[in-house]
Amino acid sequence: MRPIETMLLLANLLTFFILAVPRLCAMRWTGYSVLIALLVAVAQVLVEGPRWQMVPAYAMTVLLFLVWLLHNSTKTDSHSVQKRINRLAAGLAIGLGVLGLAVSIALPMVLPVFSFPHPSGPYEIGTLTYHWVDANRQEVFSDDPNAHRELMMQVWYPAKGSLSSPRAPYMQDADTVALALARLEHVPEFTFGHLKYVTTNAITSAPVADDKPRYPVLIFLEGLNGFRQMNTFQIEELVSHGYIVVAIDQPYAAASVVFPDGRQAAGLSKNQLNPLIQQSISPVESAPILNGWIFNEGIIPYFAQDVPFTLDHLAALNQSDPNGILTESLDLQRVGTFGISLGGIVGSEACRLDPRLRACLVMDSPMPADVVQNGLRQPTMWITRDAKTMQLEGWSQADINQTQTTMRAVFEKSPPGEGYFVQVFGMFHINLTDIPYWSPIFSWLGITGPIDGQRAHDIVNAYSLAFFDKHLKGSRAALIDGPTKQYPEVLFDVHNVTLSVS
Repeated sequence: MRPIETMLLLANLLTFFILAVPRLCAMRWTGYSVLIALLVAVAQVLVEGPRWQMVPAYAMTVLLFLVWLLHNSTKTDSHSVQKRINRLAAGLAIGLGVLGLAVSIALPMVLPVFSFPHPSGPYEIGTLTYHWVDANRQEVFSDDPNAHRELMMQVWYPAKGSLSSPRAPYMQDADTVALALARLEHVPEFTFGHLKYVTTNAITSAPVADDKPRYPVLIFLEGLNGFRQMNTFQIEELVSHGYIVVAIDQPYAAASVVFPDGRQAAGLSKNQLNPLIQQSISPVESAPILNGWIFNEGIIPYFAQDVPFTLDHLAALNQSDPNGILTESLDLQRVGTFGISLGGIVGSEACRLDPRLRACLVMDSPMPADVVQNGLRQPTMWITRDAKTMQLEGWSQADINQTQTTMRAVFEKSPPGEGYFVQVFGMFHINLTDIPYWSPIFSWLGITGPIDGQRAHDIVNAYSLAFFDKHLKGSRAALIDGPTKQYPEVLFDVHNVTLSVS
């Protein structure tokens, strides 16, 4: 919870005990606690901003104030009347207070304004956002024949900054994106509204770190109905170790994409997009149709074209950044991609199409049919789970078979020593995203699986960094030379290499 939120809950708790204990309530100075609680509530709303999880705490403050007024308004009455009303006031305070305090404390803790751990690398993190339009491609998700494909990009980069620098928000356009997430997940519209208060470790428009002439580039691809910042835990860790990460917000696959002029591209639901995605993985003769377009190869090749388009614009950005920050900072000879779920599918297709991508990290994704058929020329790592864990999470047997079989098929076609298959036992799908930070009770409810959420993030970050360090920086990465006792939850395999535990 945020500092003033904590102060308000403590002030309410103190006031409750004062009103519930007659001896304390009789003291003159105790009335100040009620006024202090009111002032703290006002300060919290004005300084930190209100959120729905704090409504019970606000209501509790007002209720305690009214009880205090009721108690003090009877001081001029007769002793017997005073005594009866005092008992009534105390009973009301205790009865409603216990319930109110429990709810007011629990809600902001269950859905907190959380913080991201500081990444382990030596660099601070800067961030910028760009809007690019592909004049050569029509937007197939629009019924306007003049609409072109346009993308929002967020770039994180190694930066010079201080601990006192203001931190960038977790989500830009948070109100719109949070509303879209709620709509797609069929929960009340206000559910994720508090995410607008979450900040990251990044500093907006910070100067780029200058101890290296250029930094390798990684392109991140979001999951279906996600958002470009959904793997901030992983992005910040990579950037802190000297990578520039470019996240593509893919319109109509993302929950919502907001363009600079205020236009929105609302994401299609999973039911709407799944036939188009499946056509790329397991094609059928009767291809899906959207806005008059026949998708014989499904939608994945269309989404994958966003990646070469981005690489072309990054080359132009490297020549002259309109923000005057990233010019000549991107090493476009060392580029990789990583993605979760749909992002992993799109990333693998992009790696098949574009040789400029030199390393491919796929997280828990089935592979497109043409990637299964042809394999990938780049070093590739798959981070996933075992079939039993997928089953425990509630995946259908068909989805388990499709995901495991297609990943394994491409892994088996990897160049010797350049295909890595990482299975993390007990890790659920959402452990590969920021979602475990969203609520501490997710682990209690089993939503994040048997593994601890932070432990899963540590494993994902360690293997991601080791993979890219080896294949983009040429550094020795002992972690991916073979299995390790450091992570006994991991079953590690390298294609055509005999492994021993280190």
